[in-house]
Amino acid sequence: MAELDELKRRMDGAVNSLKSDLAGLRTGRASANLLDPITVEAYGSQMPLNQVANVTVPEPRMVSVTVWDKQMVGKVERAIRESSLGLNPITDGTTLRIPLPELNEERRKELVKVAHQYAESAKVAARHVRRDGMDSLKKSEKAGDIGQDESRQQSEKVQKMTDDTIAEIDKLLSVKEAEIMQV
Repeated sequence: MAELDELKRRMDGAVNSLKSDLAGLRTGRASANLLDPITVEAYGSQMPLNQVANVTVPEPRMVSVTVWDKQMVGKVERAIRESSLGLNPITDGTTLRIPLPELNEERRKELVKVAHQYAESAKVAARHVRRDGMDSLKKSEKAGDIGQDESRQQSEKVQKMTDDTIAEIDKLLSVKEAEIMQV
């Protein structure tokens, strides 16, 4: 059924979104993906940081951001400071050097809470997809397009898909949690 493929695609989208959100969470090691969630007010709209600057990792505990437009340096610095990542960039011309401090126990716990929020958002998205699928099946059944038995079978498939997606989300969360708490 084409609808099931569409529901699967949307649930996979929720999982992929979670993966990129979790990749942006800092675990003590520098990563170019660390700044992916940050958007900058540029040329009248919000743009991802990597569209206004080049992000590199010159050292294990340092991220370097080279801003392409000199006038954007202040906005990029502000966006990084105001993000929930707890970073303090040091401006040097058009380059921002961002040292990553050691994570203390309190900061690790905060990051785990953020990871849980990301996971919960992904679960909610998966449940919305399930609800849309179930509503669609009910409409099809009411309209007489499918029978009651087929509707029940499709509902079970949608539920199984949702359960699998939520299990995958939980697995991703536990892996990230272990990574964050590792000293």
